[in-house]
Formats: sequence, structure tokens, C-alpha cells
Amino acid sequence: MKKFVLGLLSLFLVAGTVTAQTGKKDLKKAEKAINKYTNNTAENAASLQEGLSLLNSALQDSELTAKAETYNKVGSLYNLIVDGEWKTSLLSGSEITSVDAPFKAAEAFYKAYDMAEKKGKKKDAIAGLQNTEAYLNNVGVKFFEKQEYGKAFDYFNKAITAYEFLTANGGESRLADEATRKEHYYVTAASGYYGDKKMEAKPIFMKMYDEGSDKALVYEALFKISSEANEPDAVQYLEKGREVFPDDSGLLFAEINYYLKEGRLDELTGKLKSAIEKEPENASIYITLGNVYDQLTQKEREAGNDAKAQEYFDLSMDYYNQTLERDPTNFDAVYSQGALYYNKAAGMTDKINELANDYTPAGTKKYDAIKGEMDGYFNQALPYFQKAEGMNDKDLNTLVALREIYARTNQLDKVGPLKARIEAIQAGN
Repeated sequence: MKKFVLGLLSLFLVAGTVTAQTGKKDLKKAEKAINKYTNNTAENAASLQEGLSLLNSALQDSELTAKAETYNKVGSLYNLIVDGEWKTSLLSGSEITSVDAPFKAAEAFYKAYDMAEKKGKKKDAIAGLQNTEAYLNNVGVKFFEKQEYGKAFDYFNKAITAYEFLTANGGESRLADEATRKEHYYVTAASGYYGDKKMEAKPIFMKMYDEGSDKALVYEALFKISSEANEPDAVQYLEKGREVFPDDSGLLFAEINYYLKEGRLDELTGKLKSAIEKEPENASIYITLGNVYDQLTQKEREAGNDAKAQEYFDLSMDYYNQTLERDPTNFDAVYSQGALYYNKAAGMTDKINELANDYTPAGTKKYDAIKGEMDGYFNQALPYFQKAEGMNDKDLNTLVALREIYARTNQLDKVGPLKARIEAIQAGN
């Protein structure tokens, strides 16, 4: 019985030895295959797949994965892969296909450092990670140049993590240089902002903000990110940015949009005029200013300030005309011109209704006078809406306005066809 138990134990030990030997062999074969691939990445693509498969197989060996040197080797092999592809891309312009190699290299070196008990193994991990940091930056640059900003952010951000680890553990980093580091942080944050990873980029922007960044985007981005998250302190970033960069267009337009959202129309006109001074041929600013004066017109009309309402009306029309001088095909400007007259006419409805039941001669006279004035405004609106219809015959707002004008001015033969068109569009036809 004892011999039988010992025999089993002996078999188990042999099997374990075989597994360990297999793991070591797979690791050596993986290294050989990966070296072959990196010698000629174009012709030896199959060697890469073979090497990665063998590498995964080797990492199933628990004896190997208990050693720091294993992960130093794994990190070095992934570094070798990206190094080969990087050099090939520089020579031939080819794509880097093993895009996750720098990530896996970094993970391996972090693990090797944490597991290592001897200084030599820790130094090996640090040395390997120093190379990985450079590769993370290089691959990030490739994606940034291709405007794949989300991917660029991932690499640049991992490079920051590597820098922080190296700095904390006595390693060297390209980001130790202050100017290089600031530029890297900026490009990283910008990549996240434009790559739809705004919340991930925010801590980097905050670090730059706290350091008093000289980049206007830092303030604009923090304002927009914080605004989208409904954070109450969002406007402080905008205000600080406008203070530091009073001539920056991005911050100016961010401020304009903020004032629009807040309904601070009187203050907004000055901001928009400043924007026109900076970009005099930008038609969108003129139409925005026209819309603001349109809103001010309605506000003053509702308050009974007819003279002021007319002043704003004229300014609004003027800026719509200036829009069309720069962009004659601007549908919104043409539609808005019609809406100016239409809203002026519609604003007289209450007066008409008040007089509708007054059948005295004086009341009838007043009714006819106001009705004639209102119809006059509708008729002035008509050619603008007709022009807008010619520019976009599927716009429901235009068709509804035309239908209402024809109905109010007794052009009833035109109402039915417009009603049918509106219903067809609403039905998706």
C-alpha cells in the first residue's frame, strides 16, 4: 500500500516536471517565433500568431507565472513586437496591427516589479517599462495623426501611468522634462475631449487648470464637460478662461452659447458683435445675432414697448440680410425673415379678438384698421416663406406658416393642397 501511494506521488512529480518543461519550451519557442516576425513583419505574419499562441500556452504553467523573470520576458516580447511594427511603419507607412502590445507589455512589467524580490529583477522591469512608455507614446501619435482621438487618448493616458510608476520607483521617463510633460498632458486631455472620453480626460484637464495652464482649450473643455454633467461650478472655468484669454474664439463661442441657454439676451448682443469682429465672414454669427434681436423684439412687444420692439425688429432684419450677403443659400435666414413679419402679425391677434364683439361704428372701424395692418404683415411675410419653400419644400414650419397666411388672407384655394402636403410629410411620405 505504501509503495502504491509513493508511486502515485512519483508520477505526479514527473507530470509536474513535464508541465514546467513544456512551459519553458513554449516560452523559448514563442521568443524565437516573435524574433522571426520582427525581422520581417510583412512576410512573417504567421510567426506572430504562432508566437502569441505559444506565449499564451507558456503562461498556463503555474511554475513559470510564479516568477518575476517570466513577466519581464513577456513584457520584453511584447515590446519587441511593437518595436518591429513601429520600425516597419516608419519605413513603409504600414499600419501597426498589434495595437494592444504596449498595453500588455506594461501590465507584464508592473506585475514583474511587484513580484520581484531581488533588486536586479525590479531593475529589469523598470528598464523594460521605460521602453514601453516610449512605445505607448509613439502608437498614440499614430492614432492622433489619423484623428482617431479616442484610441490616441488610451495610449497617451497609459504613458502617463507608466511615467508615474517610473517616477515613483526610481526609473527614467521622457516626461521628466517639464515642457515635454505639459505638452503630453495637453495632447492626452485634448484627445480624450475630441475622442468622446471627456470624463476620463477631465482629471487631466483639472491638473492643468490647477497649474494655471496657458492652453485655452483647458478652460473651454472643463466648462463644457462640467456643464454637460450639470455641475454648479461649471461657469467658473468659462469665466476664468475668458479672463485669461479674452481674444480666444472657442471660449467666446462657448460663452455665447451659455448666454443663449441662460436667456441673457441683452448681454449677448455685445458678445456676438465681438465675435463678428473676430470672424467677419462667419454667417452663423450674423444669423445668431438676428435671432437674438428677434427674441428681444418679441420680449419688448409683449411688454407693450412698441418703439423698442420696432428697433429690435429692424436690427434683426438687418442681421438676417447680412447673413444672406455672406451665404445666399441660408434657409434659416430666409425663413427667419418671414417669421419676423409673421410673429408681428400674430402678435395683433389679441387686439383683433378684443374688438371682434364690438359692433359699434367706432369698434368696427378700429377692427378693420387693425385687421388691415395685420394682413399687411402677413402679406409681407409671404414672399419670404415662399422663397423658403423653394429652398426646402419638406420643411413643416414653412408649410404651416404658408397655410396659415393663405387662410387668414382668404386665399382658400391654396389651403387644401398645403394641408394635404403637410399631412403626407407627417405620415412619412
